[in-house]
Amino acid sequence: MTGHDPHLETPAGKPRARAFGVAFDGTPGRFNAITDVPGVSIGYATLISGDGPLKVSTGPVRTGVTAILPRPLAELATPVFAGVFSQNGNGELTGSHIIEEVGAFNLPVTITNTHSCGVTRDGTLRWMQRVLPAALDSGWGLPVAAETYDGFLNDINGHHVGFEHVEAALDGATGGAIEEGSVGGGTGMIAFGFKAGSGTASRIVEWQGISHTVGVFVQANFGKRRNFTLRGARVGSDLVEPAIREGTPHTEKGSIIAIVATDAPFLPHQMKRLARRVPLGIAMTGGFGYHSSGDIFLAFSTANPQAALAPSGQTANAAFIPDVDIDPFFDAVVQSVEEAILNAMVANEDMSGRDGNFAPALPKAWLKDRFG
Repeated sequence: MTGHDPHLETPAGKPRARAFGVAFDGTPGRFNAITDVPGVSIGYATLISGDGPLKVSTGPVRTGVTAILPRPLAELATPVFAGVFSQNGNGELTGSHIIEEVGAFNLPVTITNTHSCGVTRDGTLRWMQRVLPAALDSGWGLPVAAETYDGFLNDINGHHVGFEHVEAALDGATGGAIEEGSVGGGTGMIAFGFKAGSGTASRIVEWQGISHTVGVFVQANFGKRRNFTLRGARVGSDLVEPAIREGTPHTEKGSIIAIVATDAPFLPHQMKRLARRVPLGIAMTGGFGYHSSGDIFLAFSTANPQAALAPSGQTANAAFIPDVDIDPFFDAVVQSVEEAILNAMVANEDMSGRDGNFAPALPKAWLKDRFG
């Protein structure tokens, strides 16, 4: 698209937070997305159908699946150094035990709704068997699959996400600018009482004359309206309307999954340190990690592939940035998480779902008045 600025709008022309003059800290990458990290790609399968009263297994359907490939297809069997942090464990991220044990994982990451997490995990293994069978010939696969709850808008007990949708998201994964808002696993998600879902952002960090990238992807489905904070200002009380409307009771079942990627050379314990900084970015938007919120975060580095694949009987060598120099990367995580959440909310429209339940979009006119 001529004149398209990926910092201001998504490929489909949805606005991003910067389109309204919202100023953020740090320097974003080319696309201001997790896909600014070389080799990382994202694909979506989005399922939207039906209206009116809930009929389990029929709809309405407002869900999907997001696929994140940490390396190019041919390299997916090569592990990435990684760390996991759970701020509040009311949720699921499969594969976390082996990451805690060895500090690495391989294969794609999927994110979906709570009751489809097993489907996306198993679907990833089926897909790997099709596209890269050698990766599973001599070992087992423990894919990362994560979830948040979309049952306010979606027929979550209808189990509409199938293996074909997982494969479509994986097959369609691309780099460059990506869509945000009500797409993929984020289709039915809500944050601070506004329509939310999938969001991303990135930052460039200079270290010893080398530019490194930190990218974040969130599936945002958390937060109470009264706590909503925008660039340091508590604005929830100014936004009582438009309100959620419900034909069935709306109870807080929110969560947030965040995936942090970087090409900076870090060891597993350092990736866990980056994952631990995600809650600080969430707090900047007003997320407080309430009881029912599953706040689970994964960070990985695409550097050091030769160390991750070191053969038996040889000493492995891995480069890494010293811990004493890690602070600018903490900044990048916090800044990217904050912006990714706001992008997930801004790149959205009103959505109605099961039983007439309604989630309003963050008002664009209000944003324009405040920052324009």
